[in-house]
Amino acid sequence: MKFDEFTIGQVFHTKSFKLTKEDIVRFAGEFDPQYMHLDEEKAAEGRFNGIIASGIHTLAITFKLWVEEGMYGGDVIAGTQMNNIKFMKPVYPGDELKIMVEVIDKKTTKKESGILTVLLSTFNDREEKVFEGDLSVLVKR
Repeated sequence: MKFDEFTIGQVFHTKSFKLTKEDIVRFAGEFDPQYMHLDEEKAAEGRFNGIIASGIHTLAITFKLWVEEGMYGGDVIAGTQMNNIKFMKPVYPGDELKIMVEVIDKKTTKKESGILTVLLSTFNDREEKVFEGDLSVLVKR
């Protein structure tokens, strides 16, 4: 979709993604090697009672699911910023994540493009919000 086709208040829903323990450990081993993501025994003794996904992993899945919806298609030029990032609840192995995306702002920057801001809200299969953040992208008009 082009910039002018989006409207403030418009809402989209993505497909879901089921996270495995192997996914969590693989991602954390490369990008966030902390015990709560890698060490099952030590994580079981901590506040989360087991291994949890890295917040950065949750953000990456959120972005993946939104991009795969194809709403920007070839009209996206580049991301410009992310704000108000909140990791609200832990994500556990077996959680199935889905995203609700709401258009919250539009600013025309040039004759041929504009900045679109969406609120990304990620929910687990228990309908608990686990992540929230604003994403702004430059989109062709």
